[in-house]
Amino acid sequence: MIINTFSYLWSAKATDALPELIDHGYTAFEIPISSPHCWPEEIDAAERAATRRRLDRSGASIRSLNAGGYDLNLASPAASMRRKSIEHISAVIDLAAEWGAREVVVSPGTRRPMISPTLEQVHGWMYDSLEELVPLARRAGQRLLFENTPYCFAPTIGDLVRIIDTVDDDALKIVYDAANAAFIEEDPVAGLLEHAGAIGLMHVSDTGTETWGHDPIGTGVIDWAALGAAVDATIGTDDVVLEVIREENPLFEFDTAMTELHNRGWKVPSVGTPALVSTKKEDDR
Repeated sequence: MIINTFSYLWSAKATDALPELIDHGYTAFEIPISSPHCWPEEIDAAERAATRRRLDRSGASIRSLNAGGYDLNLASPAASMRRKSIEHISAVIDLAAEWGAREVVVSPGTRRPMISPTLEQVHGWMYDSLEELVPLARRAGQRLLFENTPYCFAPTIGDLVRIIDTVDDDALKIVYDAANAAFIEEDPVAGLLEHAGAIGLMHVSDTGTETWGHDPIGTGVIDWAALGAAVDATIGTDDVVLEVIREENPLFEFDTAMTELHNRGWKVPSVGTPALVSTKKEDDR
């Protein structure tokens, strides 16, 4: 299973968080692109090379970089804003190539909530952006993954599949976020089973339907036994990203999540709570 480093967003740079996670026994990662955690222009050549060497020595890997969506808009009505978004994602693609990452997660874009442009318009602007970005990813040996997000103009798995089918290129697939789906009352089990062929990765965490969260496993509305069976029947856990987001003691939260998934029938190891023991030893010194 892949570990997302979002919990370290404000507490550590990704290049500092990775050694801690690797020493703890985790070996596959997704990194969100957000300053100061990880921002291409803020990581010089020496730091990039040192990170790749550390990954190679330890047998670890960065599976994906998550370019995010709050600062970007591939469907902006302003051509200059679309250009800035393309340039940023291009820089993320370059960083992904240096670190050996296979995928870059992106958002289709947003539209204004009041006096909105039509869906036809925003789709047109988004497709214009993809005409440049998809070939860039393909040439880099990567693929872009569109994420289902509640604030996007294409929030459902069905919306994203229609975009993927229209583009019809293996360099564009979907990362299906179970919590994002559940928050808008879409069944992530049904979504995965119906559209597994279009899904490159899956993000897992829990949520309620009143408050959007990326919460510990078993604290929200998701049926984890059913979702685990669906994952086993389709993509497998090697393509699943644990995205529980907690700033306090993230190692303990990750270990606990892995154990909770194991207890619900997922084919992942039961990690226990070594992070909690490690923290206690540090406190006792």
